[in-house]
Amino acid sequence: MPSFVSISKDILTPVPADYKEVARYIGYSRQISPDDMTNGLIEKGCKELFGKLMPQAVYEEFPLTINNDENGPEISFADVNLKSVDLWHNLHSCTSVYLIACTIGPQVDAFIRRAQTTNPAYAAVLQSTGAMYIEKLVDYVNEDIKKNASASGKEAKPRYSPGYGDVPLTVQKDFFRLLPCTRIGLTLMDTLIMAPEKSVTAFVGCYSRN
Repeated sequence: MPSFVSISKDILTPVPADYKEVARYIGYSRQISPDDMTNGLIEKGCKELFGKLMPQAVYEEFPLTINNDENGPEISFADVNLKSVDLWHNLHSCTSVYLIACTIGPQVDAFIRRAQTTNPAYAAVLQSTGAMYIEKLVDYVNEDIKKNASASGKEAKPRYSPGYGDVPLTVQKDFFRLLPCTRIGLTLMDTLIMAPEKSVTAFVGCYSRN
């Protein structure tokens, strides 16, 4: 059965380290700090967007089969057969895989859209702030999965999302077919982009410690 997580946004409370992460998403390197005006916009954006967060997630574990023969690696779970070298490298020692879907809610998108019409510079900061918050949420869910795996004598691999490497975005359709994503307010558009925009799907593989 899928696990639904309606998460207190307090676990996403912004801290100075998060401000640095927003600056990185904007394009600043770790060696170059933003100027005072940009720092002010980042701090303002983190605080204002925090008030709009509605963090939710759904995930489920599936038995996993992996083959690698003359036709290349194939990953199989549920009724899905996916050919991917990159995902094989991520999952090759695993016996099960979690599919996860996370979102920080539609109010974030609406707030950013309003800013785009009145203050494009601030809207750009808010886009990066939203990216920070959704990554922070996925990290939290990933840690929850690691704890579940550990309780079963397993270890969890780093997460891997559709659209990276040779894993096609078309696999998003399988996430939406196998997980009740609409229960957390997610919609998959014809372009294979999710709404709300600040949402993430990912694979998390698990393998036995022995």
